[in-house]
Amino acid sequence: MREKILTIIEKNSKIDLKELAIILGEEEIDVANEVKAMEEDGTICGYHTLIDWDKTSIEKVSALIEVRVTPQRGQGFDNIAERIYKYPEVNSVYLMSGGYDLLVTLEGKSLKEVSSFVSDKLSTLDTVLSTTTHFILKKYKDHGTIMAKKFEDTRLLMTP
Repeated sequence: MREKILTIIEKNSKIDLKELAIILGEEEIDVANEVKAMEEDGTICGYHTLIDWDKTSIEKVSALIEVRVTPQRGQGFDNIAERIYKYPEVNSVYLMSGGYDLLVTLEGKSLKEVSSFVSDKLSTLDTVLSTTTHFILKKYKDHGTIMAKKFEDTRLLMTP
């Protein structure tokens, strides 16, 4: 039942427990207890809302930053990742395979604010070897949700 619950709430965290129980064919109390247990053991880490900020008056700039670091003996990448994720500007930090070690995502009010964070805080950390910043210009799909829907012409076709 755990995996089924997780699959459903990953797509819709607002689903009502009663509706979830009906979909699963389980008792509502059993589903509620299972969700509570997963919250307590850290399987469910949080609930988030996906917002298209382009449709608001709030100015936000999102960036993906590739970070190459020197891993520390006995600690690997964990200590530097922790130092980075503790910054309030940082949304996420991932250990990656490939040409760089960490992928950092963050948001700021402007390109300058994000650039300042990278140059003043991130690049100055002692184990950081290099950074590459990529600014997100447009989101087409985010967390499985299509953000930029195609314009559909709903006018009626007129024939002579």
